Amino acid sequence: MKAKLLYCCIAILVFSFAVAPVFAQPSVSSDNYEITWPNLNMGAGVPSSNNYNLGVTTGQLAPGLYSSDGYKVRAGFQYIHSIIPFYFKLSDVSIDFGTLTLNVLTNEETLTLTVNSGSAGGYQVTAQENDPLTSPSDSTIPDTTCDTGDTCTHIDAGTWTDNSTYGFGYSMSGDDVPSEFSGGKFKNFADVPGDVAQKVMGKTPAEGHQAEKGKEATMTMRINIGSTQAAGTYQNYITFIATPTF
Repeated sequence: MKAKLLYCCIAILVFSFAVAPVFAQPSVSSDNYEITWPNLNMGAGVPSSNNYNLGVTTGQLAPGLYSSDGYKVRAGFQYIHSIIPFYFKLSDVSIDFGTLTLNVLTNEETLTLTVNSGSAGGYQVTAQENDPLTSPSDSTIPDTTCDTGDTCTHIDAGTWTDNSTYGFGYSMSGDDVPSEFSGGKFKNFADVPGDVAQKVMGKTPAEGHQAEKGKEATMTMRINIGSTQAAGTYQNYITFIATPTF
């Protein structure tokens, strides 16, 4: 509301200047203070023509882009209004593992997540499953808990290198993925409704977020089953939610 009121006041002042004489004010004073040569400079709006668009920043001491080998500083209100619209895309809406092989860690499929993020506050992408992989007869492939000695949950990542470790899980690699996935570690998916959806991609400014198009991360989903797993067709649903932060 303050921005709207300020814009309205400026419009009224401009109209007044057009219909009445303007007198310079040499000073403003009272019993307690004196301001010599008072002056008000203010701008608003997004001026444009066929050849340019101009973003106006006022009310800050040093707006602009400052950069060095190790950092970039974007100072000014114009950086909150991004020139990069937020965009999120999944490379596929259905993942088919086909016929699974027993006791191997090669039953894997990948999904690519693409994000354009220009917001000042960063963004995040979360994922959550509706249920474990389930067959029409209600048999399930459980969520993996990773290897003994380095277990994983939907919150904590762990190592999954033992082909006798069964279940369904995922790993992340690429742009803006959480650091706990480093070294190819895995998690299982958070479940609806009991678990909180977990971040699979995204950064805040404190984590080094950069405004950029075409950020890509790869989700590698893995299923490993043993000889006691009931035959059948198994499925579930993974929900992804992408949220920019302004």
